[in-house]
Amino acid sequence: MKKLISLTILTVAATAGAQTFNNLELGLTGGYAGGLSGEVFVHAPNVVGPVGVKVGVAYTRPSDAINDASPELPGISGPNQTFGAAKQAGRATESGNHTVISVDGTYGLGEVAPGVDTMVYGGVRYGMFKSTEDYGSSGSTTYSSNAFGVGAGAMASYALTGNLSLVGDLGADYFFKSAITTSKGDTIATNDGSYSAFDSRVVRPGTSFKARIGVKYMF
Repeated sequence: MKKLISLTILTVAATAGAQTFNNLELGLTGGYAGGLSGEVFVHAPNVVGPVGVKVGVAYTRPSDAINDASPELPGISGPNQTFGAAKQAGRATESGNHTVISVDGTYGLGEVAPGVDTMVYGGVRYGMFKSTEDYGSSGSTTYSSNAFGVGAGAMASYALTGNLSLVGDLGADYFFKSAITTSKGDTIATNDGSYSAFDSRVVRPGTSFKARIGVKYMF
């Protein structure tokens, strides 16, 4: 995560150019995006008029990683058992994580109320998703996928001090289908006949809505 944050800062700096350093913003927000989520971002506003550049790295612990209606993995229990039933019986657990890198163009809308500035943004996403179903001593399987996507949203900030502001972020991201790799070494391409079974088993973002609040500091 530290390397990703460093890459975020360097990317914005290179894109915005030296003339924007006086207005560079570093932000940290937390909230919900399919689960408990946090994001660090760097924003260079007014690169060309009201147009700026924002780069962010978000990390989410999803509230659901494996579809409860999916059957248990073969050899774990008797027939007609679902993963949800296995969880309820204490035979299985699930976990996962999402890391999303975003690059956005921003457009400042100015002050809509005393002390409150707003902007809209939109751009590309690169998501790295993992989901694990764990049956304890019977074994576990982790499913991984990396996917490109697009996203858009709006941010509003309220000045707390000269350089520090409270910030709120509402938006949505959409990710395209991509290959799924298992911890057993299998890779299931999107055109594979078994892809739909894996895709329905693993809970990954298609459309993901987000709501976060935090702070940003202007340098």
